Amino acid sequence: MAESPVFERICDELEARSALGRLGARGTVRIALRAAGLEPRSVRLDQMAVVLERVLPGELASRGVDDAAGICGALVDGLVASDFRAPTDDSPEDVFRRLGEN
Repeated sequence: MAESPVFERICDELEARSALGRLGARGTVRIALRAAGLEPRSVRLDQMAVVLERVLPGELASRGVDDAAGICGALVDGLVASDFRAPTDDSPEDVFRRLGEN
């Protein structure tokens, strides 16, 4: 099952900005999303921004990550500054492409 592009982007950025490895970054973001009632495969940019501001800082702090709030703020700023756009609607081709990946 593929995750959303915004999930992938945030995990990569979190890994680069913190001492967390790939699995630690992805797992922490998954836990934060679950706490917010969201799933990695369908999270949208606006939803991820709320998680980054309200949930992820606490998850990172509980794992001993220094300046958790600063990192999360930088992640939000990075998404906005890069004009990151996650797909909002799936075309039939997108659906069939994903079905073929399984």
